[in-house]
Amino acid sequence: MPVPSSPDVVAHPTARIATALPTVLASERRVLEEVLHQPERVVESTAQEVADRVGVGRSTVVRACQAIGYKGYPQLRVAVAAELAHRDEAVDYGSSALGRLRADIAALAAALPQVTAVLDEDTVERAVGVLTGSRRLLVLANGLSAPLATDMAMRLTAVGRPADFVADSIGQQIAARGLGAGDGCVVLSGSGASEATLKVARAARQGGAAVVAVTSFRGSPLGELADVELVVAPAAATFRHELERTSRIALAVLVESLVAVVAARSGTVAQVTHDRVLDILSDNLAD
Repeated sequence: MPVPSSPDVVAHPTARIATALPTVLASERRVLEEVLHQPERVVESTAQEVADRVGVGRSTVVRACQAIGYKGYPQLRVAVAAELAHRDEAVDYGSSALGRLRADIAALAAALPQVTAVLDEDTVERAVGVLTGSRRLLVLANGLSAPLATDMAMRLTAVGRPADFVADSIGQQIAARGLGAGDGCVVLSGSGASEATLKVARAARQGGAAVVAVTSFRGSPLGELADVELVVAPAAATFRHELERTSRIALAVLVESLVAVVAARSGTVAQVTHDRVLDILSDNLAD
């Protein structure tokens, strides 16, 4: 499957791998994890040497490269070398709590430019079209993604695009099943594999609503159910890291930016609603 790249931001190998790992074959995953964990060694290795280290055939190495959008191993090797050349030298922030905070924030800052690297203009425009053009709009999620859905629904409503969030997972399915043609349902899930979230997407599709999936991994079960799939490269480099140390920062950045786009395209409606929101906020601030 071709991996799209923005014309302004070329997806690094690590971003391509991070968004593809859950969907590739186990043998190909071993190859890609070797690239993630040993990039310097991979640059200095032949395809056969990589194959021998991870216990697969050379053809599997080639297929793994093609699975993330490269013609073959030589192209991946060059791309990895280029990414390594752009990495800043590692900084030792120390072992204190503050040092850990600084290290994590520095790593996040380095990863943020890649957040949109695997998106393309047409996909984003289609998603925005659902947000702005749907008669009724639901924004739904479960688990650690639920706060993002709450935030997105509130932000959209605050810019004049009414959107609803339902907290209960059964209630979500009922609300989604009540949607019809002309309605929209935004479903957020970092893994794209939460069963509760998949049930919501299926319920929305049953009624004919347009489903926009926002996830961190392409080809996920949620993406397969969606009309539009927005894949946001995670700050973490591996699917295991996404599960063990889940971060929703990349998705949060996308959510805020999408709301800003909707506001910009809503014209006077957004401005009038914004003024009303400011009145309410000012009335609720204590001296």
